[in-house]
Amino acid sequence: MMAAVTTRTYDAPPLDRGEVLRYMGCREETPDIKSLLDDCLDELAGKLSYKVCFGSFDAEMFSSSSGSALKKNLSGCHRVVLFAATIGIGIDRLIVKYSRLAPSRALCFQAIGSERIESLCKAFNDDVRREQGGKGFFTRPRFSPGYGDFPLAVQKQIFDLLDCPRKIGLSLTESLLMSPSKSVTALIGLYASAPGEICPQKTAGEKGLQKDCGNCSKTDCDFRKE
Repeated sequence: MMAAVTTRTYDAPPLDRGEVLRYMGCREETPDIKSLLDDCLDELAGKLSYKVCFGSFDAEMFSSSSGSALKKNLSGCHRVVLFAATIGIGIDRLIVKYSRLAPSRALCFQAIGSERIESLCKAFNDDVRREQGGKGFFTRPRFSPGYGDFPLAVQKQIFDLLDCPRKIGLSLTESLLMSPSKSVTALIGLYASAPGEICPQKTAGEKGLQKDCGNCSKTDCDFRKE
């Protein structure tokens, strides 16, 4: 029986201008760069959509046939949240439009697109962490095909499982490129702590912060502090 796939639409996350500048390769926001960025943001207004489709699957589907990096990430996980996220085709059209007419403008749109999809993924990851935490699970950092030794060919499996074209209008080419280009697929490992254990992922504002990991028996945790 196939897992249920859910679609979620987000409002635009807050823009991190510093991240846009980093993607542009700029060390500071000069008056000219500020003017360019503001102008591009104005042109982009109303052209983005923030959509995610996701489902919960058996971690063994991925950890059993993947490389050591993913297996380490999923150590102790029995389930994963598999997701695909996209900000739509609108920004791709602007990048193509300005690639020859105004390369600096195309670069700016590329940078904005990268920041936007990362902000969408962060918003979704935060939701997963909160929602799964309420069920007694902790989350591992998201892991995408093509990272480390997680083969890009897994994209085909992900697209089949999530039905990305129908759910969020995201397609996959024969060369495994996604369209719209500003899109991400990834999985988030879920694991349950042993009784009495507190996960070191917890942020300082959360109740029960484990500042000393020496009391935790999960020695293979990526967040473990010596």
